[in-house]
Amino acid sequence: MDLKLLLISTLLGVFCYSSAQKGKISLSNVLVKQDQLTYSGNISILLSDRTEHDVIALMLACIKRGCADAMIENPRGGQRILKNKMVTNRSKGEERREKLRPEDITQIQPQKLSLTLRSGEPQSFDLKFKRAEDYPIDLYYLMDLSYSMKDDLENVKNLGTSLMLEMSKITSDFRIGFGSFVEKTVMPYISTTPAKLLNPCTGDQNCTSPFSYKNVLKLTNDGQKFNTLVGQQHISGNLDSPEGGFDAIMQVAVCGEQIGWRNVTRLLVFSTDAGFHFAGDGKLGGIVLPNDGKCHLENNVYTMSHYYVSSSTPAGLFLKDIITLVLLSLCFWQSLSSEVILENSKLPEGVSIAYTSRCKNGVVSEGENGRKCSNISIGDEVTFSISVTAKGCPKQGKSETIKIKPLGFTEEVEITLHFICECECHKDGVKNSNLCHFGNGTYECGACKCNEGRVGRQCECSSNEVATEDMDRTCRKDNGTDICSNNGDCVCGTCECKKRDNPEERYSGQYCECDNFNCDRSGNKLCGGHGRCECRVCICDPMWTGSACDCSLDTSTCLASNKQICNGRGKCECGTCKCTDAKFQGPTCETCPTCPGVCAEHKECVQCRAFGTGEKKDVCEQKCNDFKLIKVKDRDKLPQPNDASYPVMHCKERDANDCWFYYTYAVNNNTETEVHVVDTLDCPAGPDIIPIVAGVVAGIVLIGLALLLIWKLLMIIHDRREFAKFEKEKMNAKWDTVSVWSSKK
Repeated sequence: MDLKLLLISTLLGVFCYSSAQKGKISLSNVLVKQDQLTYSGNISILLSDRTEHDVIALMLACIKRGCADAMIENPRGGQRILKNKMVTNRSKGEERREKLRPEDITQIQPQKLSLTLRSGEPQSFDLKFKRAEDYPIDLYYLMDLSYSMKDDLENVKNLGTSLMLEMSKITSDFRIGFGSFVEKTVMPYISTTPAKLLNPCTGDQNCTSPFSYKNVLKLTNDGQKFNTLVGQQHISGNLDSPEGGFDAIMQVAVCGEQIGWRNVTRLLVFSTDAGFHFAGDGKLGGIVLPNDGKCHLENNVYTMSHYYVSSSTPAGLFLKDIITLVLLSLCFWQSLSSEVILENSKLPEGVSIAYTSRCKNGVVSEGENGRKCSNISIGDEVTFSISVTAKGCPKQGKSETIKIKPLGFTEEVEITLHFICECECHKDGVKNSNLCHFGNGTYECGACKCNEGRVGRQCECSSNEVATEDMDRTCRKDNGTDICSNNGDCVCGTCECKKRDNPEERYSGQYCECDNFNCDRSGNKLCGGHGRCECRVCICDPMWTGSACDCSLDTSTCLASNKQICNGRGKCECGTCKCTDAKFQGPTCETCPTCPGVCAEHKECVQCRAFGTGEKKDVCEQKCNDFKLIKVKDRDKLPQPNDASYPVMHCKERDANDCWFYYTYAVNNNTETEVHVVDTLDCPAGPDIIPIVAGVVAGIVLIGLALLLIWKLLMIIHDRREFAKFEKEKMNAKWDTVSVWSSKK
């Protein structure tokens, strides 16, 4: 910035010293003519309309170098209030001594003003709104008189007097009107046979001839007259189910004089029990012309239903209790009118509006970008600060008119916009002045505006002349090879920068080395939308930094619930917490997915969301929707610590049925909690009865056989021993016998 101001000061000093006595120097067109000020085609100074201090620096530099204050013209914008009638100020308890006319009631202030705009310089004013008590209301009741509405006609015949009584509680100036409709009077919507045209109803029913729309009663404050005229109405009939209500609505809207609409609150109650014809279905009756939006009432009867198709207007209401219907409409209007939303007409190109609302008790509201205040009662006063800014010179400086009004109200503020597009000294320019090299240009505002084909400070050069090497040398930066940085042409030893297709993109600098569109981008926005590009470098707005102004210096987004930055576990970088302890994650380093207790903390929620069981199954939707659940088929599909770029906690929990379920808990890089869970439970298997029984039986049999074999073996051993003993005794007995025999012998 210091180098830039030094260059500006030097250039202005040279120019001011030589021309301070010749004419005025205009600085206002620094802001109004594409932000560019050119002196005789030689010196070009480029400033952004966002930097008012640069304009001041130019003026101070010029004065320091010898320019007198009188030589500097710096027009400013301004405003004039043309109509400023005070808002109507009456309290609810004040006695109504006389009824005010609608034109005497004012709810918005001021009513008319004029703004003079200089490019980049906003003009601000306050708009006051106050809901007036006893505001007039016009209500028109539009009713379907096809045969199906016969019962409703009996109800509406006593509506006027009752409604007048109820409306007296809201306003003392209430008027009511009545209209009716049936159908388009052509085939196939009605029967056109003579008998049916006289009486479209069947049997002994006495019905009136079919018609499209009738204005039965102009708006009046005579409730008895309403009852009398409505009581004279008769039901009619048609062939198809839809009715011609849209034709009637259009006529009620555009026939203001016949209906008697005033410039007050207007209510239209549309009552029917059937569908409606819409634009396009008129082809059945040979009707294809779109509605012209004009009034076509003759003797209060619509005469062009056979000529124009129906308008596409929203449908009406379908209720049986007519008095309740109307009172509900009035209650809805009162609810709507308690909310004030400002709207403006279409703005001229390059003009923008900013709103700031100060609602009840001075509370600043951001609703609808500062356009809205809610809960406004009768007598409440709110203020909107409105700022209008122009960029450039819309419509070649021609005056424009815009209007601002509260949505749903008829009152409005009319604003006439005037634009400063040139300075006064331009009007005193001398054509073919000798100061511009023998009459080769017009001398205005202390500089030469060269004729076509001439360039230079004093228009001393011809644009057709071939640039010489000496001239080209002064157009090369740092004795380089590129002339005017390849972004311009060297004319008379001075770089004239190329123009871009986009007028907001510009080359600048002594050697056209700078531009305002080649800076770093963020989110596909130049300088992230939080700064401006100057000589390919982003100059960031306050509270933003970085090469692309994409790093916020606001630390409020890093404040934890304990009012500490990042819970004391990290630092705030570009509005985002960078946790210094790798165990902690989350927007304010509040989550530790690998800390003990995480599994048990989320057990019940995982159980109810994944399997519909557990203690929280009845409140699962309310208390367990703060994480993203992802089901996998088996444990091998669960995220592993080496597969993720963020810590993953593996959990194994048991439910009331002694079944195990497995899941992982993690906070991803987008600070979103993810839970991966195996979608099947790991339950212990139950006993297999058949093998057990078979095993027991087999065991018993085997044990019995074993015991039997052992018993058998023991018996065999015992028998053999006894037999051996017997044999031995037998042998002994033989020996004794032989011995006895021998001795006898």
